[in-house]
Amino acid sequence: MSASASGPRALYVHFPFCTHHCHYCDFSVQRAAEPPVAEWLAAIAQDLDEWDRDPEIQGLIGLDSVYVGGGTPSLLRADGMKSLREVLDDRVTLSNAVEFTAEANPVSFGPDTARGWHEAGVTRVSLGVQSFADGPLEWLGRLHDANGAVRAVETALAAGFASVNVDMLFGLPASVVRDWDREIRCLADLDVPHVSTYGLTAEPRTPLGQWVDRGEVRLAEESTYEAEYLASTAVLAGAGLRQYDVSSFALPGHESRHNWHYWERRSYLGVGPSAHSFLNLRRVWNVRTWDAYRRAAQTGGTLREGSEVLSSQQTRLEEVWLGLRTRKGLPQTHPVWATSRARENLDAWREAGWLIEHEGRILLTPAGWLRLDAVVGELELEGKTVGGEIEMEGCQTAASRI
Repeated sequence: MSASASGPRALYVHFPFCTHHCHYCDFSVQRAAEPPVAEWLAAIAQDLDEWDRDPEIQGLIGLDSVYVGGGTPSLLRADGMKSLREVLDDRVTLSNAVEFTAEANPVSFGPDTARGWHEAGVTRVSLGVQSFADGPLEWLGRLHDANGAVRAVETALAAGFASVNVDMLFGLPASVVRDWDREIRCLADLDVPHVSTYGLTAEPRTPLGQWVDRGEVRLAEESTYEAEYLASTAVLAGAGLRQYDVSSFALPGHESRHNWHYWERRSYLGVGPSAHSFLNLRRVWNVRTWDAYRRAAQTGGTLREGSEVLSSQQTRLEEVWLGLRTRKGLPQTHPVWATSRARENLDAWREAGWLIEHEGRILLTPAGWLRLDAVVGELELEGKTVGGEIEMEGCQTAASRI
């Protein structure tokens, strides 16, 4: 599928503040016990105004998805979210059926915040639970415990939001005592309509990455990683949640509209530190840190750090990689399957249970999704790894972080 030639219909807003920086996190985060919300809102307003002057935008009209990620957006509380909505309403036009998602940390998401967000127009909450067991939560550096995780889910479900997502993290080191099967069954019993599961990775800029490099921490064995991933797909399918991409499961009607903007390569905007935008083959990214972003806003400078226009090779790679990571897959008639090598691979992957053919399309199975990078790497594609960071359900990714 080619990139959409229409204007952006999705907006990502990055709130970079956290009271604590988890040791595995590689996001653009600034520690702050009391986030400078007013200063951040002023910078976001300037960011939107800068986009409004871009000749390619032609008005921020008819947005059908807004996603507030971080960081810890629940530190906005009720008043901050209301103020953000006022900033947006002054500068963009949201559709009547907009999906408005905001991420929340269980420790800072209580009934007052939930009610205030609902009144401000938030329709969907994404909770960074990660685990329902105290030991793993402590090792991950999370500030909530297992009971707090359950309370946050129950608070979100009771608040009247149209949808609720829960993030879960699997593939922890063997040294961390954990019963993943029990945790994922606990989640299924809570009847949440959307779940996102991600495997732990050791990013180079993080303390975890340094510990792994020094041999102080050993990540999960590949067999454990695969077993936990496949266990989650089985348990959640049994609870009626359909897997619609590598990491996402949803009841009917609860798929993340925002994520589909990314996977189908439609134009979208990002505002805030480190946020990325995609406009008709042009990728643009903001300055990464809050301090640099704030200075640029205060001095009236551009908030953009760089941009690139994707080549035909890069475009084709993104089209294949993003297509195969979803349940829609790729058409059997797609040129990528035309080579003799690809046809041989298809036979081998089908026999191994990595893919199926359905209604004229080639779809990866969960076992195939575990090997997404390897599958794409075997195809005869020129170009480089998919560029840019994509913000989705508490995860920025430049490759297939399951």
